[in-house]
Amino acid sequence: MFKYFIIFFFLQFLSLSAEIVKKIDVVGNDRISAETIKVYGEITLGKDYSAFDIDTVLKNLYGTNFFNEIKISLKQGILNIQVEEYSIINFIDLEGEKSTKIKKRVLEELKLQPQESFIENKLNDDISRIKKIYGSIGFNFANVEAKIERFDDKRVNLIYVLDKGNKTKISEISFIGEKKIKEKRLRDVIVSEEHKFWKFLSRNTSLNYNNINLDKRLLINYYKSLGYYDVQVISNNAEVSRQNYTKLTYSINAGTRYRVNKISTNVSEALDKKVFVDLEKNFLKIIGKYYSPFTVKKLLDQLDILIANNDLQFIEHSVNEIIENNSIELKINIFEGKKKLVERINIAGNTVTDESVIRSELLLDEGDPFNNLKLEQSIAKIKARNLFKEVKKEVSDGSKKDLKVVNIVVEEKPTGEISAGAGVGTDGGSFSFQISENNWLGKGVSISTNLEISSETFSGGLSVTDPNFNSTGNSVNYFVSNTSNDKPKAGYKNNLISTGIGTTFEQYKNIYLAPSLALNYDDLKVDSTASSSLKKQKGTYTDLSFTYSVTADKRDKVYAPTDGYISSFTQALPVYADSPYVKNSASFSKYKAFSKDAIGNVRLFGSAIHGLNDKDVRISKRLGLPNSKLRGFQAGKVGPKDGTDYIGGNYMAATNLELSLPNLLPESTKTDVGLFLDIANLWKVDYDDLIDDSNKIRSSAGVTTSWGSPLGPMTFIFSQNITKASTDITESFKFKLGTSF
Repeated sequence: MFKYFIIFFFLQFLSLSAEIVKKIDVVGNDRISAETIKVYGEITLGKDYSAFDIDTVLKNLYGTNFFNEIKISLKQGILNIQVEEYSIINFIDLEGEKSTKIKKRVLEELKLQPQESFIENKLNDDISRIKKIYGSIGFNFANVEAKIERFDDKRVNLIYVLDKGNKTKISEISFIGEKKIKEKRLRDVIVSEEHKFWKFLSRNTSLNYNNINLDKRLLINYYKSLGYYDVQVISNNAEVSRQNYTKLTYSINAGTRYRVNKISTNVSEALDKKVFVDLEKNFLKIIGKYYSPFTVKKLLDQLDILIANNDLQFIEHSVNEIIENNSIELKINIFEGKKKLVERINIAGNTVTDESVIRSELLLDEGDPFNNLKLEQSIAKIKARNLFKEVKKEVSDGSKKDLKVVNIVVEEKPTGEISAGAGVGTDGGSFSFQISENNWLGKGVSISTNLEISSETFSGGLSVTDPNFNSTGNSVNYFVSNTSNDKPKAGYKNNLISTGIGTTFEQYKNIYLAPSLALNYDDLKVDSTASSSLKKQKGTYTDLSFTYSVTADKRDKVYAPTDGYISSFTQALPVYADSPYVKNSASFSKYKAFSKDAIGNVRLFGSAIHGLNDKDVRISKRLGLPNSKLRGFQAGKVGPKDGTDYIGGNYMAATNLELSLPNLLPESTKTDVGLFLDIANLWKVDYDDLIDDSNKIRSSAGVTTSWGSPLGPMTFIFSQNITKASTDITESFKFKLGTSF
């Protein structure tokens, strides 16, 4: 009771000491006007000001970081404010750092910035921050001193004088404790490396505390992925000597290795349990195997896809992991969550690209139920357009608790490209040139023109694709091309001109239909050395064909997929033709991520073409194996051969196995690496039974690298053929160089 009486008495005393402010006097201010001080202090004339109120004004003014010292007094209705302003920083420099890039990064991290107040209390913090940054890249004994140049108008120049010293190298890495895994494997898991003279290009041989923390996380994740649920990396100790060498030691307690003995679902009564029955098939694949958080995440991703495919709204899930002895039971809870809607989608950073281009790729719209999976898929679709250097998203609360605001920030990049490529093989080479623009006038329209030249072939073309024609969401494309073949050894030359128009649209969910019309003109000229079969085909031919394709796209995302498949069937039918034919093609691609560092892709392709009305397939229409289906061989120099001329086949089949290694090289190299194995065949000649069908399996293996060089994107293909026909012409190396605009 006595305590409350004291508080009451104190409040009454303060209220009695309050005084009305009739006038405000400000002294000591130079750059900051008296009116600005009144605004920042939230001072109002004619208002009663108690000691509490004056203290609030003081806090408001100190919070601006404009003033080194402030004194406030209230006497006879006059509020006297005396201030001492901080000096202003003209510029900041970092002496001793030659790299402009590193200097910029360091200065951006500091609290003190140019044209802001010079607050000496922050100076020591910034010096410590600089040392920490350099310590993170191996300079653990860096020395930093601040040099302050003061001027009469309360301005200063701030110069940090840096002596980096030498980098601390890692002489030895060891693992102790109950590790249960061979040291050799653990060394492959972490990013830190022991210093060796041949590792002069590696940045990870220097002591880097960021790398040490990353090593610890990588070790924990690796052990957990093997079933060691409660693994502990107890300590990571780095003792640094003055000789700038250190021994790095990781102490590991692996603990018990757990298996998943049971997986169950706890579905809310408000939901239809039958929808989630399909999950049980995936459960059976996991039960009995060692626990892995990555397996649990994949299971939840499959649940998210199931929820999205069934158009279930506001469904959430959680997982309970119940440990018993050396087993883990997973209980997946599926329930109705809070109803959250998309209030607004903000798009920023698109200085060139029209906003409608970005919005056309979104699977979410304003007013829709918020769905994180659809948002992720939308971001993947935007990235797949290859219009932006970077695409970031952020979700924040809206004006109400049940509303969400989605912010999408893009960074424009050059979308035009001029590229040239060349191939070197056993029978000369080939050259290609291409100009493309993927974002014509910022409308997302793609325009491409190309030219390919070899010893006997000259071809070129122009294509235009509008992925969102008239904002319908349907793609429309137009093309025109010309190919000339001059083959004196085979006794003929021909000229093929083609033009066409097509569209692609989503007929059903993830099912796409693509009809098109193409008009072709073919002029074949022969001389006396041509074969009798070719002489029968001489003359001019015109055909109008209708082509359609049906595609099922079940990939987890369009850009860099890691799971799912895409399959399609295509058929070309004659509408009008001097020499009619039917062409059928089918393809299937399956993606699977073995880990975040290894993504597999299997592609199957088959095609067949047949003449109608007892007509042979014209030489210009016969099938050929492109480089994308069979690397290591020259395009157009594989398959059946009539004399010295490669004439293509009636049947084609290809299998491509690829392994993408996105993290094999450091991100700073801007290089992607992949391995491939191609197996293909091109066979059958319908117009002459005496010609060898060339029915033989061709195969090759090799490495692909894609490097974002300073000159532009460069692609290299190194390949070695494994099996081939004696008439095939190989191509062991191929490269493509481009530059952006």
